[in-house]
Amino acid sequence: MERFDRFYALHGLLSSHKHPVPLTRIMEELECATSSAKRLIAKMRLYLDAPIKYDRQKNGYYYDQSQYADHPYELPGLWFNTSELHALLTSHTLLERVDPGVYGQQINPLRKRIETLLEKTGQSSDEISRRIRILSIANRHFDNTIFRHTTNAVLQRKQLKIRYRGRQNTEAVSRTISSQRLIYYRNNWYLDAWCHLRNEFRTFAVERIEYAHQLKQKARHISEDELNSYFTSAFGIFSGAAKHTAVLHFTPERARWVAEEQWHPQQQSTWLDNGYYELRLPYGNPTELIMDLLKYGSDVEVIKPASLRNAVKRKIYCMAQLYQ
Repeated sequence: MERFDRFYALHGLLSSHKHPVPLTRIMEELECATSSAKRLIAKMRLYLDAPIKYDRQKNGYYYDQSQYADHPYELPGLWFNTSELHALLTSHTLLERVDPGVYGQQINPLRKRIETLLEKTGQSSDEISRRIRILSIANRHFDNTIFRHTTNAVLQRKQLKIRYRGRQNTEAVSRTISSQRLIYYRNNWYLDAWCHLRNEFRTFAVERIEYAHQLKQKARHISEDELNSYFTSAFGIFSGAAKHTAVLHFTPERARWVAEEQWHPQQQSTWLDNGYYELRLPYGNPTELIMDLLKYGSDVEVIKPASLRNAVKRKIYCMAQLYQ
């Protein structure tokens, strides 16, 4: 265990115990010898002004909190152990690889402080970049300034004026929305909101927003239950109530993979006697579900409902026509 980690661990040990902690317990937790443990206690007293006292009667060390009436003693500055520093840098790397530039100016100073702390422990931040690989497939690029305006409106509960160009529209439409939630779904960002122009819930693809400006007016309050009922009851990113239940049968070869996946929070599944895997899940708009089913080719069959089965059959027929 590194020295900085031992400072952190000793502080946590003394802070979490109401009774004096024996030296043997400290040595065990800090993975060090008697002399090292005593030197560490002395350095914390000297350099970190830690109020560590020794109770001869109970043969243990403790924090004397009598001089800290308002709040208990804490280590000065910002303290993390090596594992927490690695976790923070990994999280930053994930965000950086997923969407380069998003809040980069705000996060980079923190990253530099973390890298400096790691260097003092003998660790290298470059190792994380070499050892952790994040592949973003089919992610769509967007304006980082618009993303920041959108995020601020969501968190500050303000209305947002946007100019939005849907994929099926040739002209952008200006509208005022009450932003509710940002969703990161399949490598892309979406915004769930109440649209004041259409007077209904809508989901907006962030990369299709051409202009965004936060207004002073408060966003319309929508309860969590109402949001979940509309946005998460059905399969996929397409909003709306779940009107149907898809019954799917996967072949034994593919079932071993699908059985470990969650397609929907309310899905139901069972193994069939012939080794096939049956998956039942609610859906409203079938567009995205059909796209996912086609990826599995002959390894999945739509059993019910007939409308979904026929829709998949039409797609397969049209695909076959391309290769005649």
